[in-house]
Amino acid sequence: MDFQVVVLAGGFSKSLVPLVSKEVPKALLPVANRPVLSYVLEHFEQNNLKDFIVVVEGESAALLVGGWISNAYVDRLHVEVAAVPEDIGTAGALRAIDHHLTAKDILVVSGDLVSDIPPGAVAAAHRRHDAAVTAMLCSTPVSGPSESGSSGGKDKAKKPARHNIIGLDLTKQFLLHIAAGAEVEKDIRVQKSILRAVGQMEIRADLMDAHMYAFKRTVLQEVLNKKETFLSLRRDVLPYLVRSQLRSELSQNGVLAEENGHHKDFSESSTVMLSQLLTNASTQSFHELYALGPDGSAPSPRKTHKCCVYIASKSNYCVRLNSIQAFSDINRDVIGDASHLSDYSFSPQNNIIHPTAVLGSKTTVGPHCMLGEGSQMGDKCSVKKSVIGRHCRIGSNVKVVNSVIMDHVTIGDGCSIQGSVVCSNVQLQERAVLKDCQVGAGYVVSAGSEHKGESLAKKEKQ
Repeated sequence: MDFQVVVLAGGFSKSLVPLVSKEVPKALLPVANRPVLSYVLEHFEQNNLKDFIVVVEGESAALLVGGWISNAYVDRLHVEVAAVPEDIGTAGALRAIDHHLTAKDILVVSGDLVSDIPPGAVAAAHRRHDAAVTAMLCSTPVSGPSESGSSGGKDKAKKPARHNIIGLDLTKQFLLHIAAGAEVEKDIRVQKSILRAVGQMEIRADLMDAHMYAFKRTVLQEVLNKKETFLSLRRDVLPYLVRSQLRSELSQNGVLAEENGHHKDFSESSTVMLSQLLTNASTQSFHELYALGPDGSAPSPRKTHKCCVYIASKSNYCVRLNSIQAFSDINRDVIGDASHLSDYSFSPQNNIIHPTAVLGSKTTVGPHCMLGEGSQMGDKCSVKKSVIGRHCRIGSNVKVVNSVIMDHVTIGDGCSIQGSVVCSNVQLQERAVLKDCQVGAGYVVSAGSEHKGESLAKKEKQ
């Protein structure tokens, strides 16, 4: 097999409470009435990649995800579901399945990624440069990659801590610097040897790490085994490989060389001018030029490894479901401007109403809406830019705007739901009003109550 595909599907993500529950782990959260994990699996399937290792945090979540995959993709895909301990991070999850990794190269993707970027493009860039790692970068969403819990969209303050600071060479093929999270608020510190070798670096704040990586397997395993404290691919493994690319500690025989904490930069005479880099760009990267020294004068080749990027076009769709805001945004997009991702057939009214759904008299379902199988709506209802799940029972004079209603929800007469997420088996009694709320599975919203900007959920039994 050329590439092994590893999907990191997470578990019961705390940042998505109350949307996730003991019955619905993150990977099974619905996007346009399909589990978010289906978008990754089917996108790869369309690109002729049909063998997967799906890594799930926690035994109970793995059983749920595995059961769904078995039913949904029998005879279509070959999927091995691997359960790993909770809260061990993305690097920890890969470390836990180390014995499953056997191919020359490993394609690692987050199970919450909804994207139309062909994975083959990332794999091709990786192979073309014989890279240690290749990261997929995409344009930062207009609203920023928010990790806040609000689904109402009122918090318009952009938090720079949520963006990446990325340094690229002038050809935009090599990754020279990456900072994420709190690191972007600190001064940018770049290895002198990298700046000397490449001549110039372009700093970008409009790109983000999309959590799709191609790794050379031996490199990935070496780093995970040697750096046992590394928990995150994005915050630990990738920055480490970027920092050390011109003083590589990676060996060819599967063992890392011993680190020297007092590494000395090479002398100024080792500078490779940008003009020399550009002259040789068609045949050699700055890594090769640096390894050989000026005019090939290095007494022995210096050890280097390449960290590459694939930058997606701005026209591509690429968003991760890593927050409640993102959950709402993706559901809106997949039945709206990014409808090509859903594989659904839209009506002439630009909506999706299942043939078994029933609409009452004078009830309107607007464009960019979805009404699921077996759901029923009473008279004089209005639905705008919303997704309604399967087998819902909705009374009369109900208004639903910019919201996601999951399966088996009961909504009484005269209710108003705006900018909210209502999970499965919720009951809204008559005249209840929700604005910018999240309602956890099985919750009962009492008659005539009004809620704004709240998270409503049943208390978990211990």
